[in-house]
Amino acid sequence: MIEIKAKLKIARGAYRIEVKGQLKLPFDSRQKSRLKAKLVSGEEVALLLPRGEILRGGDLVTASDGRVIEVLAEPEKLLHIESASLAKIAYHLGNRHVPVQVGEDFLRIAEDHVLEEMVKKLGATVSAVEAPFEPEAGAYAGGQHQHDEMGHGGKIHDHHHDHDHDHKH
Repeated sequence: MIEIKAKLKIARGAYRIEVKGQLKLPFDSRQKSRLKAKLVSGEEVALLLPRGEILRGGDLVTASDGRVIEVLAEPEKLLHIESASLAKIAYHLGNRHVPVQVGEDFLRIAEDHVLEEMVKKLGATVSAVEAPFEPEAGAYAGGQHQHDEMGHGGKIHDHHHDHDHDHKH
């Protein structure tokens, strides 16, 4: 089994790079630092990335055998949210620590009937879509995991965590 331990840190077009495999994962798996998965070809791989590293669709990673592998964002069932009050809706979703993809005139979240009802009550138009999910990493994301009193280093997580700081709601 090949191991993937690093993301290429160069701009995609900076050099001619020959991609020799594709790793297609949903967002939940792309934010894990340890994971067994399969390339599109069926070959097994082990992700052994630095903590806090989030893989995005289009990222290139290096395998232990020297190959460059392209990360693909697997389409997922999402809620596409449109509203004249997107800032208010984003506030309420953020208050619940929900990963949110922010577009020019829309928000997208993972399919969830409770959150769907909440945003509809806030006046949103909601439609179900299947698309790659690329939520915001957070205001404190810096490429490396910086977990201090200010933030969560870009690691998107749910509200059930085991570190000791208070979330005042």
